[in-house]
Amino acid sequence: MAVYTEISDEDLDGLLAQYDIGQALSCKGIAEGVENSNYLLHTETNFYILTLYEKRVSKEDLPFFLGLMQHLASSGFMSPKPIRAKNGEFLQEVANRPAAIIEFLDGRSVKRASPQHCGLVGSALAQLHTAGSDFKLSRKNTLSIESWRPLFDGCKSGNPVELTSQLLSEIEGELQYLEANWPSDLPSGVIHADLFPDNIFFLNDAVSGVIDYYFACNDFFAFDLAICLNAWCFETDGSFNITKARKLLNGYRSIRPFSKEELSFLPLLCRGASIRFFLTRLYDWLNQVDGALVKPKDPFEYLKKSQFHRLVETVSAYGLD
Repeated sequence: MAVYTEISDEDLDGLLAQYDIGQALSCKGIAEGVENSNYLLHTETNFYILTLYEKRVSKEDLPFFLGLMQHLASSGFMSPKPIRAKNGEFLQEVANRPAAIIEFLDGRSVKRASPQHCGLVGSALAQLHTAGSDFKLSRKNTLSIESWRPLFDGCKSGNPVELTSQLLSEIEGELQYLEANWPSDLPSGVIHADLFPDNIFFLNDAVSGVIDYYFACNDFFAFDLAICLNAWCFETDGSFNITKARKLLNGYRSIRPFSKEELSFLPLLCRGASIRFFLTRLYDWLNQVDGALVKPKDPFEYLKKSQFHRLVETVSAYGLD
């Protein structure tokens, strides 16, 4: 979440006139994330999240994102519901941007995850995969392996001084390896694709909400697991916490068992997930948006994670027998 587009009082009042949620009492920007402009909206009826979708989010994808949130919530999953306007639609427009108002969920994200948190994340991810199995819409993963080389080429344009010849050679070699060995037929369906600590809330030792579905797509379930292993199981000093990984994976398979193929490809998928986030963070770092209330995240954290996964031979390194 972030703020790229400011919303005037007049625009906000005009937007809320299209809903039955009362007038605004406050509307404060949320300076987190990288994709959209987000506000904590307090009206006469409740708290909500107001999201303005920026240019990096395709308007054609919004029915998938909002529909998925509604589907998951209706299935009993801990997803916020998008709020329908008086015309029955989820999507409106404000400040020349597509916009939606989303239910606010209680709970908070954790700054330092424990193994117990990781176990809850694993089971929540499996519940999401299960609940999304009968969602009718589909969306291609626009940040799948096919996108990584164009991203890399975009980072190289202009020959930024941050990219040494040694680094360029390292990433080129890793991309070649991943492209030659990437699986083509693993169990797949709707995945979250961005389940980082700031996108899941906890309350009373349980998951109270999973948010931010704007990378959600159809892809391998095990790739979603690989993203979570990267996001949740490394410490601030860069070391890998095998106890957290074991908890996360066991939490997942307590709801949805792994296939043998998923386990065998997990180290490779973890390598791919780390390169995916290294490249997207690197691109954002080299192409910062002036005036945005958000600081680009360190891409080199994910290069170090990639280097760890390259040494992994079996899932025993992630705590499984």
